[in-house]
This record gives sequence, C-alpha cells and structure tokens, in this order.
Amino acid sequence: MSATAPATVSTVSAVIADAIAEHTDEVFALMGNGNAYLTDALARAGRVRMTGVRHEVATVASADAYQRVTRRIACATTTYGPGFTNTLTGLADAAAARIPLVLVVGAEPSTGPRPWDVNQKALATACGALSLTVTGEDAYSVTREAFALAEARRLPVVLNIPFDVAAAPFTGERATAEPLTTPQLTPVEHQEAARVAALLSAAERPLIVAGRGARHAAAELGDLADAVGALTATSAPARGTFAGREWDLGVCGGFASEASSALIASADVVLVVGAGLNQFTTAFGDQFAGATSVVQIDIAESATNGLVTDFVRADARDGVIHIASAVAAAHTGPRWGGAADHAKDSRLNFEREAGTGLAADGRLDPRSAMIELNQILPQNRQIISDGGHFIGWSSYYFDVPGPDALTLVGTHSQSIGLGFPSAPGAIVATPEATHVLVTGDGGGLMGLADLESVVRTSASAAVIVFNDACYGAEVHQYGARGLDEAIMRLGEANFARLGEGVGATGIVVETLEDLDRVREWVAAGARGTVVIDLRITSTVVAPYMEEIVRKTLAK
Repeated sequence: MSATAPATVSTVSAVIADAIAEHTDEVFALMGNGNAYLTDALARAGRVRMTGVRHEVATVASADAYQRVTRRIACATTTYGPGFTNTLTGLADAAAARIPLVLVVGAEPSTGPRPWDVNQKALATACGALSLTVTGEDAYSVTREAFALAEARRLPVVLNIPFDVAAAPFTGERATAEPLTTPQLTPVEHQEAARVAALLSAAERPLIVAGRGARHAAAELGDLADAVGALTATSAPARGTFAGREWDLGVCGGFASEASSALIASADVVLVVGAGLNQFTTAFGDQFAGATSVVQIDIAESATNGLVTDFVRADARDGVIHIASAVAAAHTGPRWGGAADHAKDSRLNFEREAGTGLAADGRLDPRSAMIELNQILPQNRQIISDGGHFIGWSSYYFDVPGPDALTLVGTHSQSIGLGFPSAPGAIVATPEATHVLVTGDGGGLMGLADLESVVRTSASAAVIVFNDACYGAEVHQYGARGLDEAIMRLGEANFARLGEGVGATGIVVETLEDLDRVREWVAAGARGTVVIDLRITSTVVAPYMEEIVRKTLAK
C-alpha cells in the first residue's frame, strides 16, 4: 500500500510572485537579502520578464518610465533598509507624477526592527506613496490589493515583505478579492459642455493644450481643434501628441520657440486637457498672458493652477467629446488670420537658433550639434531625458515621432541623475526603436551604474552626454548672482571611455565633423550602443534658463 504524497506547500514569496504575474508582465529588479526569495520565485515561475538593474533607484525609475510609455503598470523590487532608501528619489518623483507602480521590498522582521532597519512605511508616506505589509496568511490578497490601489489611486504602492516571512509557508487562501476600481467620474453635463463650447466658438484666437493625461484623446482633440478653428500645443512630456498636425505650435511654456510662445501668449481662450499646468508649461505664469478664459479638463478634484478660470472634472476623451458635440458650426481652418498662416509656413516649433558650430572658447555649441543629431539619428526613436540645463536642447531640437516617445523621469521632483536609471523601462517598452538617452555630465555621473543596463538591454541606443564640465543649471542660476562657482565645476570626465568600459562604442565629439562617426554608426544599422561625448561650451545658455534667471533675479 503506497503512501500518499504530501501536498506541496507554497511559500509566501511564491504566492506573491503569482499575484504579481496576474497584474504585470514586467519586473525591474535588484536582488538583496530582503527580496532574494521573491526574485527566485519570479525566475522559477517564468511568467514575467525580470530585468536586472545596477542601482536600487533604477528599479523604480524604470518601472515609472515603462508605465509612462505603455500606460501599463510595472513592478519594481529591491531589498530593505539602505536598499529601500536608495529608491526614494524615484519613488517621490513617481508619486508627484501620479505614476501607478508597485515596489516590492524586503522589510524588518515581524518580531521588530534590527539595528540596520528603517521605518519604511514612514519614508514611503513622506514621499507620497502608499504602503502595505504582507503576512504569511494574507500575502496573496494584499499583493493583489497593492496593484489595485496603485491603479485606482494612480500612485506608487510599497509592498513590504517582513524578513522572517519571505521564505515561510503560505498559510492563507488564494481567495479572489473584489478588485478596487477607480471612482467613476460624473459625465460632463450638457450645460457645462455647452458653456465651454460657447467660449471656444466665440474666441478669436482659441488654443488647445494637451498634456500626458490627454494621450488617449489625441484624435478627438484634433477634431475639436478643427471644429473651433484652434491652434494646438502640448506640455513638454506630451510632445508628439499632435505630431504631423498642420496647425500645431509644438511645446507650450518655457521650451516653446520664441515665435510659438508669442502666439500662445496671444490666445484669448485656452482649453487645457490632461495637463497639470506646472511652472514650465505656464512659463512661470506668463504663457497665457492674453487669455480671458483658461479652461482645464482633468481628473483632479479641482483646478491645479490659479490661472484656471473654468474647471471641468472629467476624463479627457469624455469631456472633449461632449464639448465637441455642443460646438455649433465647424470652421475650415484656424481663426487666427495671418498669424495662423505664419505658424504653418515657418514651422514655428522648430525655428531655433542654429548656433555657431564652435563657441568663442573653442568648445562645441550645443545648438549646432543638436540640429545635426536630429537629422542623423533614426526617426523611429524613443527619447529618454535626464534633468539639467541641457534639457532645453533636447526639448528644442529633437523631433518626437508620437505621444510618449519622450520620457522625463525626474522633472516633477526637479532631480537629476535618473536618465540612466529610467532607461531600461523605456527600452523594454519599445524594443524596436532606437533609444536616444540624453544626459548631462553631472547627472550622468550620478546614474552611471545603469549605463551598463542600457548597453545590456537595448539593441540600438545612442547616449548623448552634454559634457560641459559643470553643473550647468547651477552655474547659470547662481553663478549669475555672484555665488562662488568652484563647487559647481567638475573635472571633465571621458564618457566615451566610460561607455567603452561597459561594452559601448565611445565617440568624443569636439567639432561638428566628429559627428561623421555617428553617421557611420547609423549607416551600418545603428546596432548596439554608442556613447556620444559632446564637449560643449558652458557659455551658451538655453532660453528657458535665461527666463528663469531673469525672473528670479528680478525678485
């Protein structure tokens, strides 16, 4: 008589891995003591793609970038204590940008903290994230709850696994919990839609501005713009929403060209859809100087900026459809007279200073280099930008092929150094694109560990380093006020050599002729990673930075 085989007992980490696989296909991971059993369970189950990164902040920054590009939730995982604290910049930025993701981390034992443990719940809360902790009995349902909360609240959720629980047997049940849902927004009332439609229809110079929250309403926004005779523009992260549109002005705010900005400022009625209207989009409050009405459609509970005169709480597409249905008559073109013709004929968004090739100090003019690189690099591009003074050059000069083809992880928290860490998320989201990663030398050195991740994960990547041997934003803002610049200046790092050290092709660019090697790389198929070390001058200041300096010095 044969004995009955004992039932297989799942561990807590195994059931968490199963619950993760029910909600996402992507996990960005760095293994440590606190999540070793989880990464093992994820690998053994084989139901998700697990991308390894080299610094803990990259787990969150990559999950963030992946969600921005795909609009699908991703998971990040790392260890407890110092490993968790290393994620906090990325966590705070994701919370500020309202990015849903789940960060699964090791945590102090259920019996109490050890000397090296920190209060992870308090830190997560301070960053604006939500926090949950599993037990041996509820690990499955709480993991499901973490994903549901992230989606419903549009926030990052930290899921803590106590150290003594991770490898313990799961003693609960895999009961299917009722999913949390995003509260349904009340449909736009006809009277409200008619009021906004009347404002747009009566305007002489109507303008529609789209943000990231309006991506899914791009077609409807274009139709509404045609119906009311409006020009269009976007916030910086939403560039590409109106790609190819005949009457588009490009970026609204500090990154707008001078001519586009002047037209935007002359609009009398502005409809802003899915954009938070931060200081950059509003050019520190001056961008809509001529507007008598600024209408905002957003899922936020109230207007996000004091410039808003009319607020409509609605989903972008639903709100736009209702407003369009209330428009009395369609127009055949923008009602901006000769200004609209000028906008069309001169392609205002790309009318930029050409630069001088080399500046007076003998170093490369970044404007000239960007004009060349915009033409050289493949048009099927995913642009991944770090933060810093240089952000103006990529925003001004690079063509963006479509919505979410530009990620700006870090801008909500005004951080630098998240370019390399966020790149793996954008890379795995767009495997067929050429990944154009733009960073400065200061931020590049901060995030350098994940240059290796870029080389390893991308089949085609061009890393552009604006190497001016300084923290440019600080030099231009505070050096201009007479503050000592010694701490703002860096020794010049050789990023070409650094790239070669992790398997990339390195190119030092000191003249425009040196860009021929980039042309050769593209002509050969643009395969692998090339690090383009642009030795630029620090004497050329981006227009948006000049505006910041001018306004801050005036205070």
